[in-house]
Amino acid sequence: MTGASLEVVGIMSGYGQTRVIDDVSFRIEANAALAVLGRNGAGKTTLMATLAGRLTTIAGELRLDGASITRCEASARCRLGVGFVPQDRQIFRTLTVEENLHIADLKRDWTVGRVYELFPRLAERRRNYGGQLSGGEQQMLAIARALMGSPRCLLLDEPFEGLAPVIVESLLEALTDLRRAASMTIVIVEQHARLAIEMADQGILIERGKIRTAGTREELLGRWTAIEDMLAVTH
Repeated sequence: MTGASLEVVGIMSGYGQTRVIDDVSFRIEANAALAVLGRNGAGKTTLMATLAGRLTTIAGELRLDGASITRCEASARCRLGVGFVPQDRQIFRTLTVEENLHIADLKRDWTVGRVYELFPRLAERRRNYGGQLSGGEQQMLAIARALMGSPRCLLLDEPFEGLAPVIVESLLEALTDLRRAASMTIVIVEQHARLAIEMADQGILIERGKIRTAGTREELLGRWTAIEDMLAVTH
C-alpha cells in the first residue's frame, strides 16, 4: 500500500453555529509530510477532526488521491486509508494492549508483530491494560492502533504533548522510522513547532482558523524568527 495525496479545498467547519476553520486550502503529495503550526486555540485540532471526519465539513471539499471524501463518515474514511491519532489518545483503558490493537485490525499491511517491531515497549506490555500504561506508552498505543488500519494518510494531533523529553525522543525516532520504512502521507499538529517542521516536507501556520503563511520546510526554516514571532503573538 502506498501513501495517498490529500487535497483540502476551501473547507469550513466548526461546532454548532461557531465557525472555527474558514476557507483553508492546501495539498500534500503522496508520501509527503505536512506540519500544522499555530498557537493554542488557532483551530489546529478542529482542522484535524474535520480531516478525520469527526466534524462535518460545512463548505469546501476534501480529496484523497483525487476522489472526494467530503461526505464520508469517519469510519468510511478509515477504511479508505485515513488514520487518526487524536490529541486525547482515546485508547480503551479496560482492554489490554493487544486487545486494543486487534480491535482496530483491518487485516491489511500492518500486523501486531509489525507494530511491536516499531514499538518494542508495547510488546513488553502487551498483557497490560490501557489504563496501566504510562503517558508515553499510551501515545505509542494510540499510534500503533491507528497503524493497524494500514493508513495511507496518518493524522497525528499533538503526539508529543505532555511527554518527557526522553519519551519525545523515542517517539520521534519511531515516527522517523515509520516515514522511512512505510509509504505513508503524514499530517502532524505539534506545539513543538521546530520539531514538527524539521520532520515534515512542508508546513502551514494557522491563525484564527485561517492559513496565515505556508511553505516548504526550507522556506519556513529560512524565516524561522518571523515564524516564532507569529506563534508568540497574543491578541
